[in-house]
Amino acid sequence: MNASISLCMIVKNEENILARCLDSIKDKVDEMIIVDTGSTDNTVEIAKQYNASVYTFAWTNDFSEARNYSLRQATKEYILVLDADEYLDPEADLHQELSSRLDYYLFNIKNYHSYGQSFTHSAVRLFKNDADLYYENRLHEHLNVVGNDALKGGEAGALIHHTGYNAETMIEKDKINRNLPLMLQAVRENPDAYNLYNMGKTYLSLNEHLKAVEFFKKAYPLSTNRVFLPELLVKLAYSLGELDRNEEGLSILNDAVNVFPQETEMWYIRGELFAKTGYYIDAVASFEQCLKIGDSGSLVLEGSGSYKALESLGGVYEKQRQLTKGFDAVLKSLQAKKNYTPALKRYFNITLKAKVPLKDVYETIKQLYNIANIEELHLLLNILYGLRHPLLWDLLTQYSVNSQKHIEAVAKLYNKDYEGARAIWSGMAPQAVLPENGPDILLLAYIMQDPELLKLAVGAMNLSHREAKQLSKLVGGAELKAAEMTGPVEAQLLEMARNLIILQEMDRFETISAVLLTAKIDTKIKLCEVLIDYGYEKPAFDQLVELYEEKPANVEVLKILGDLCLRLGHLDDAEVLYARLMELLPVYSSFESCYSLYENKRNIKGMRVIWHEIKRLFPLSQWDLALNGRTSS
Repeated sequence: MNASISLCMIVKNEENILARCLDSIKDKVDEMIIVDTGSTDNTVEIAKQYNASVYTFAWTNDFSEARNYSLRQATKEYILVLDADEYLDPEADLHQELSSRLDYYLFNIKNYHSYGQSFTHSAVRLFKNDADLYYENRLHEHLNVVGNDALKGGEAGALIHHTGYNAETMIEKDKINRNLPLMLQAVRENPDAYNLYNMGKTYLSLNEHLKAVEFFKKAYPLSTNRVFLPELLVKLAYSLGELDRNEEGLSILNDAVNVFPQETEMWYIRGELFAKTGYYIDAVASFEQCLKIGDSGSLVLEGSGSYKALESLGGVYEKQRQLTKGFDAVLKSLQAKKNYTPALKRYFNITLKAKVPLKDVYETIKQLYNIANIEELHLLLNILYGLRHPLLWDLLTQYSVNSQKHIEAVAKLYNKDYEGARAIWSGMAPQAVLPENGPDILLLAYIMQDPELLKLAVGAMNLSHREAKQLSKLVGGAELKAAEMTGPVEAQLLEMARNLIILQEMDRFETISAVLLTAKIDTKIKLCEVLIDYGYEKPAFDQLVELYEEKPANVEVLKILGDLCLRLGHLDDAEVLYARLMELLPVYSSFESCYSLYENKRNIKGMRVIWHEIKRLFPLSQWDLALNGRTSS
């Protein structure tokens, strides 16, 4: 005979979502207990339409008290607990789950974020109707099963879907700010591991990472054998990374992945921290481990074992200027999750740098996306506009998009229809021009040598009189000297140089480069990096050699020139440069660069020497020497 089940819920102002929850469960439970804590909308009326037993409870700022009141109304053998913003998966068979007659069951709960992302965690949601089982904690209430060895629990196969984390719901309910006072009170009353951990999570959600680290560290020594320990370690390391304390975060995760080897999110955050600190070999190994084990662990963020890891892998390869590998990784990411925005942005950037023909890029996009679908077209247009990509015009015209004027103008500019772009912006009142289009109009003013467009750009960008005067010289063809340029003007000129390469306006690029090469050395180095990024390695090499002759102890010049020599096959020159770099800048990335050189030269002795130095100087690095290939632990 099947066990009977009571659904127990606490609700307040849930008229927009309650029906979805009750529809998912109405044929799977024997009674519905709905406890209302003060609704002023139609929540109660909706509950009654489902023949629920509705009770009123005066809110006391204590979730467990309200939850326990609902349990006391239940009359069936087992209790299922859901929130209004959750719903049971259609495939769930609760009576089949209860055939084992355990005391409680852990359910996987899939939490949906905005932009199609999700993460999964587990919690006790189905348990015996027993007075000895009750909820604890004012906020983040949980059933009192931890530490009770007399109780027997198991994992349910059914899935609960939770939509309360999407951006719209979070804004509507203002959950974080609502929860903060309750969490602070809970910590004051009972500073145990669970409350301290949730306090850290609350501060992490508010991007107050210093406070988050404080509470995570307080919770850690109290959390041995607690089910949330892996998530605590991941979140602690993440917050440390947000505070640029990457090495501290890595020291935690390097130990943690050995204890929890199937926690994908640990490997993923570890890879991100390694990438931020320039430990690229370790970063690649971490992301590859994510792909090996897939989305796995107690905290499963969708994509950490698939499309997110692939996109991050592509990012490492892009930083190393291994564009073919980066392209392959990011394309696989899009094939796994085509609406993953970071991957789509990186795909477009890499294809520009790799000079992939636009028609080939467009064909790939048409294979991946149903562009006739308004949502997918909107996603593509937003990203192409944000990137100022030449493909924007093709999509606008081929799909007859009636776009806003500023978007059309940008599309025309990057389609090299300069007269069309000028006509749109010249027809706008100055106050109607968006600040975000100031740099676009400045670029067009320079290409067309149009002082009127320059005035429009200066107003939109709110530039000073001095800066406007400098740019006026540039647009008018007069000599602009380095001593005259402010930092913001140099930054604008560098961005213009990059866009001129994309537009293949090389005469204009040569002119603006000549100006930038009279600036300070940091600006010259950045210009060389732009040249390298877009495949103009020979002119970058010539300029870097000049800079090296002028400033032989400049570590940025040594690093970039050494990397370029390695790419161009000047291996002996690269060896000299890297040796000097390790002397002047003895950080991990200098040694990894030298190792890559020796690997390229098949210099086994050199590889061994550098690897042993890395092990001695940089214990955070985990990869092992293997002469037929690298391994990592």
